Amino acid sequence: MAVVLIGALLIVAGVVYMAGAALWRGRLSDPAPARAAPDRSTPNLATPNLATPGPTLEPRRRGLGFLGLSQNWPGLLMMAAGFILLLSVVVL
Repeated sequence: MAVVLIGALLIVAGVVYMAGAALWRGRLSDPAPARAAPDRSTPNLATPNLATPGPTLEPRRRGLGFLGLSQNWPGLLMMAAGFILLLSVVVL
C-alpha cells in the first residue's frame, strides 16, 4: 500500500514540478521570450494598431521551448519513478 502511495505522490509531484517550472520561467502572455536578444523590438500593446489585435493571452512568438527535455528532466524522472513503482505493484 505504501508503494502505491509513494508512486502516486511521485507522479503528482512530477506534474506539479513541470507546471511550476513552466510558469516560473516567465509570463506566458509575453510577446517575446525572456532570453530574446535585446535588439529585438517588442510591440507596444497600449497603442492601437489595425494590423495587430489588442492585448491577449495568446503569445505571438513564444515557442514550445517550455516542453523541452533539458528543462523538465527532474519532473519527468519523478513521473517515471512513480510509474515504475505503480507497475511493480501490479507485476508482483
